[in-house]
Amino acid sequence: MLIVPAIDLRGGRCVRLVHGDPQQETQYDGDPVERVREFVRAGARRIHVIDLDGAFGTGENLAAFRAVCAAAGVPVQTGGGIRTFEDACERFDAGASFVVLGTLLAEQTHVARAIVDVYGDRIIAGIDTRGDEVMIRGWQSAASLPRDEFVREIHAWGIPRIVHTEIARDGTGEGYDIAALAHIAALAPLRVTASGGAKTLDDLRALVAGTPPNVDSAIVGRALYEGTIDLAEAIAVTAAAI
Repeated sequence: MLIVPAIDLRGGRCVRLVHGDPQQETQYDGDPVERVREFVRAGARRIHVIDLDGAFGTGENLAAFRAVCAAAGVPVQTGGGIRTFEDACERFDAGASFVVLGTLLAEQTHVARAIVDVYGDRIIAGIDTRGDEVMIRGWQSAASLPRDEFVREIHAWGIPRIVHTEIARDGTGEGYDIAALAHIAALAPLRVTASGGAKTLDDLRALVAGTPPNVDSAIVGRALYEGTIDLAEAIAVTAAAI
């Protein structure tokens, strides 16, 4: 199991939200560059960066993202606010190794498929759900396709990985939605990254024990910032499950 630390950018700073609600924001110690360096020193082999301003349509954090990529020295995957082909190219040009598409997959499939045609397995599908509904535009609107159909369609396009977030768990520390992840992992031969809800090492142990092997990575955010999970320990505990 690969542990992927998360950096959510808003106004150039590290923040975390609860249930994706911009009104429930906690600001942390600010400098995302120093934060990514700490994560890498602790053993992180990939970083997950979301531009919340981009996701909400209130701005962008490209300069901060570029600085994070330059400091990381490990692959960085990024999403949030990628609404055009040019947006995706811009993230790659800024240093991204992988780009996570969400809203674009649901609203402009022709553009999304053009991006997949160019970048291939460097594209990840971000599937954020409330139950069976796929949520888009910063989790403010529902997509037309239900979750299971959406997952199967993504697989048909040739996208090899999805990041799945159950919004009801995001930022709450209630643990991953194991049942939903196991269900999604059985729908198609995709690799799945779990996101949303981790608070303790037991949550990571439960994820490893309760999901099939293609759930092979987990994003951890708030728990790292608040100290309820130590990144180096989490990496050690889950290393045998890779």
